[in-house]
Amino acid sequence: MSKLVGLVIIILSVFGGYMWAGGVLLALWQPAEILIIFGAGLGALIIATPRPVLMVMIEQLKEILKVEKEDPELYPQLFGLMSMLMTQIQMQGLKVIDDHVEKPRESSLFLMYPAILEHPNVLNFLIDNLRLQSMGKISPHDLEHILEEEIHRIEEDSMRPSHAIGKLAEAMPGFGILAAVMGIIITMSNIDGPITMIGVKVSAALVGTFIGIFACYCFFDPISKALEHLVERKSAQLRCVAAMLSAFAKGKPPMIAIDAGRKQIQIENRPSFIELERWLAEQQS
Repeated sequence: MSKLVGLVIIILSVFGGYMWAGGVLLALWQPAEILIIFGAGLGALIIATPRPVLMVMIEQLKEILKVEKEDPELYPQLFGLMSMLMTQIQMQGLKVIDDHVEKPRESSLFLMYPAILEHPNVLNFLIDNLRLQSMGKISPHDLEHILEEEIHRIEEDSMRPSHAIGKLAEAMPGFGILAAVMGIIITMSNIDGPITMIGVKVSAALVGTFIGIFACYCFFDPISKALEHLVERKSAQLRCVAAMLSAFAKGKPPMIAIDAGRKQIQIENRPSFIELERWLAEQQS
């Protein structure tokens, strides 16, 4: 909703100010310029971006329109699940969770925490690294390094759509100039025509420059930043899981390990220690 509100504010401010200053809105409607600029931009995006990244881009764009904030059930259930897992491992060893990690969607333990099952990035990261630990001895230092490297790789891959749209934003003023130059060429080829017609054609050419600048700073660049924030939020989820796994591997008690994960959450979603204790008490009741 906030994304749409921001877009409405931009449109009202730019076009409302233009009309307030005496501009004619119909003069900005230049379908040929729009086709040149956005068609060239789309083609360049397709050429420069691998198909899998385009697919991820579409999914991320859908998500920023649908999801405004963090799932309120994610962290309470994540901490409850980790508390149960770490307690069982303390009592019976890593082998006790083998059945749970092999088929988490059929596990009685994971089914108690449906919010985790609805976040495949968190679920897969947790399952893969629990399975890694159960396969053999791995030092806490090595585990911490492996987790950090994995998160770094996931983050880089997830940022590729944001970077691609950011590059497109940078290119849009250039595509606007391209459309403007082509408009000037058309104008010069009709230089012997009526002076009013020349003015109309020059005006249409300048609209191309406007569209390119508008698309860059009012549309594509904000979208790029929104995708970046989405990736940062998802990375914080993984860092939370990694911090808990790493602290527990170092021999920390479950509560201390969970608190280490809490401190990795972004400030707007991070619970206080008192809230964390309340969440765990509610999950165990």
